[in-house]
Amino acid sequence: MDEDAPLSPRESGCFVAERSRDVHVDEGGVRNVAEMLYGLRDSGVFAPGGWKQMNPLAPPPTSDAAINWVFVVDTMNFSFWPDREDQQCEVTCRGDTYRGYMSLCAAVTRAMDEGVPITDAAYFSQMSVEDLGTVLRSDNATPMPMLPERHAALTEAGRALLKHGGSVRHFLSACGHDAAEMVRHIVLHLPSYRDEATFQGRKISFHKRAQILVADFWGIMEARGDAHVLNLDHLTMFADYRVPQALVHLGALRYSDQLMEALKKGELLRSGERREVEIRGCSIHCVEKIKAGLHRLVRERDGAECRVNSALIDFFLWPYAKQHQRDMEDVPVHHTRCIFY
Repeated sequence: MDEDAPLSPRESGCFVAERSRDVHVDEGGVRNVAEMLYGLRDSGVFAPGGWKQMNPLAPPPTSDAAINWVFVVDTMNFSFWPDREDQQCEVTCRGDTYRGYMSLCAAVTRAMDEGVPITDAAYFSQMSVEDLGTVLRSDNATPMPMLPERHAALTEAGRALLKHGGSVRHFLSACGHDAAEMVRHIVLHLPSYRDEATFQGRKISFHKRAQILVADFWGIMEARGDAHVLNLDHLTMFADYRVPQALVHLGALRYSDQLMEALKKGELLRSGERREVEIRGCSIHCVEKIKAGLHRLVRERDGAECRVNSALIDFFLWPYAKQHQRDMEDVPVHHTRCIFY
């Protein structure tokens, strides 16, 4: 093993949780969430084929257009929160108006509808900042944040794809169909996906966007009946700012009074600083414990093996957080302006 390599996201979550000062996993809350998920086990919410239902703006999964679409979206999937809650970027597509992450999805689909080859690596590898600004234009006075950073990430990714014939599928399949190898391949060749930090002298990783790209690819292939991504248990939850809020709301994660006060005051956390790392690392470890609890319940009560992995739990928690925003108003979201989430 390379001594300079960071811990994997799962190892990082455990490492951080064992040393965290301001964020803690609540075992009772973990059991309660595992019970909640157990009650939903047969409801279809954990079906990977539900990928398209999660995002109606995506192309149908029956062709590689969906794979190209998620690659472009995942490459620019970071930092949508507004400086002021009443000033959010809005994008209208096919009659509906979207905010946050969905504004990016809407912008990419709108561009495709307008005939812009935004999912063609030959095009987006060399597009100008101004061209991307047109694609990501807001329909109100608030622009989408971090346009230069999104441009740098997308053009960099396009150049990497061109070394694989411009095909996202070939790029992702170049390292076999093992999820762990795919994440490593993405992080190696796409620096903007290199979501890593140092915590108490140890290199750690979260690889949020890289893992989402692999999970999205898997979801598309599952939806078209062509699933061939192995070792999916390698994936953890995707450490962002919305899922930790849901975990705190559900009682599985606890913030110290000092951290809660700082977040309620709107204090901005720097990427890689201790408190930000603790929130993300403990969130990963928390979901791992929830998953283990769910699997145990299924074994003990149903006499079966549970196939719900951490990615599927994340796919449930993220929309849960969006749907219960009003119920969670007392739990502040942490804000970090960076390219990793």
